[in-house]
Amino acid sequence: MSDAAVTMEFHPQPTAGPARPWAFPAPERGTLDNGLTVLRCHRPGQQVVAVEICLDAPLEAEPEGLDGVATIMSRALSEGTDKHTAEEFAAELERCGATLDAHADHPGVRISLEVPVSRLPKALGLLAEALRAPAFADNEVERLVRNRLDEIPHETANPARRAAKELSKQLFPASLRMSRPRQGTEETVARIDSAAVRAFYEAYVRPATATTVIVGDLTGVDLDAVLAETLGTWTGNSADARPVPPITADDTGRVVIVDRPGAVQTQLLIGRIGPDRHDRVWPAQVLGAYCLGGTLTSRLDRVLREEKGYTYGVRAFGQVLRSAPDGSGAAMLAISGSVDTPNTGPALDDLWKVLHTLADGGLTDAERDVAVQNLVGVAPLKFETAASVAGTLADQVEQFLPDDYQAQLYVRLAETGTVEATAAAVSAFPVDRLVTVLVGDASQIEEPVRALGIGEVTVVTG
Repeated sequence: MSDAAVTMEFHPQPTAGPARPWAFPAPERGTLDNGLTVLRCHRPGQQVVAVEICLDAPLEAEPEGLDGVATIMSRALSEGTDKHTAEEFAAELERCGATLDAHADHPGVRISLEVPVSRLPKALGLLAEALRAPAFADNEVERLVRNRLDEIPHETANPARRAAKELSKQLFPASLRMSRPRQGTEETVARIDSAAVRAFYEAYVRPATATTVIVGDLTGVDLDAVLAETLGTWTGNSADARPVPPITADDTGRVVIVDRPGAVQTQLLIGRIGPDRHDRVWPAQVLGAYCLGGTLTSRLDRVLREEKGYTYGVRAFGQVLRSAPDGSGAAMLAISGSVDTPNTGPALDDLWKVLHTLADGGLTDAERDVAVQNLVGVAPLKFETAASVAGTLADQVEQFLPDDYQAQLYVRLAETGTVEATAAAVSAFPVDRLVTVLVGDASQIEEPVRALGIGEVTVVTG
């Protein structure tokens, strides 16, 4: 082969262009004549528009003995209206290329719509129809109740769901709605009928206490006119502010084993409650928790996964449960994962050693820098879709946060130092104030766990 045959011409390697400044999108806020608050955010290039509706219908408003009625109501909103049967409504959505979902949680009911921008007026008309005049037909509500009753045994069989249910029961007093399953129990769901669903709807679903978030490429869309013709036709009375019961919790250090004979793995959920996003410590808490267990390179994974091989991964996080304008809300601070049954005791022992080491020696600057890069540096990628932006804006609405909260959070995360992040993480996960729930084989894990001395051990069934 000649030299000419193998000669290659190398071109200069491409170089990165200048970094473009990025900030979380700022919405424009307004109010329709019917009292509905509207947040709109123009995102060029996002041809699929995301719409979020936040309804002030929280779980704590459910009537006594009817836990789950908010969930059934949210699911029933799209199961027929005064103009369309359930089948017809679904067909109309499909013709729009739209998806419509709804769920109930402690802050309220959330409805999510995604639709191509060219079909936005039609889809918003259907959404307005569902909010304005849902049918709540007896047969449809009965079907939804049966479906929910069928779901409960599967959730109980899921170790992670069972652990979450037990942790809520352990932390909160029985009188507080947070102590009970979000979507109700078999006993409470079985009591729900169409009359109960309609009564809850009439009491809490109204435009004056709701907020709509619309995100996408709105070029050429007369959104004011579209909203006036669709969601603007939704009417309802105003409502007095509801009293918000204080959140109390018992985080006395203890261990609860949910017995699953024969289980080959143990599900871990370790938690307590702490401040919500109104508290000044939140950014440092986010950063500290990420260093502790936010990714595969965090401390918990380095020890329990990489060094010891106990688990596929352990995560530490904070999840807001409920917020209030006066800052009296709360968040669940938790560590979760699963380990093989024989190593449950050793894994917990090492986990507590990681927490002790964190308290004694603190985080390193390198850990802090990696966490900031992962949390702040990749933010533009996280919010590439209209749905991700709309969901975050809706979260801020539910948590009574200012519209620029997310943008300011990234600024504060970047400014948070190693010492501040360490203090927040240690405060979030004090070794003597953690409620530990283990879903696993009690006959194999009870004695090793008792020997650790991390709290009184109780065994419950299933």
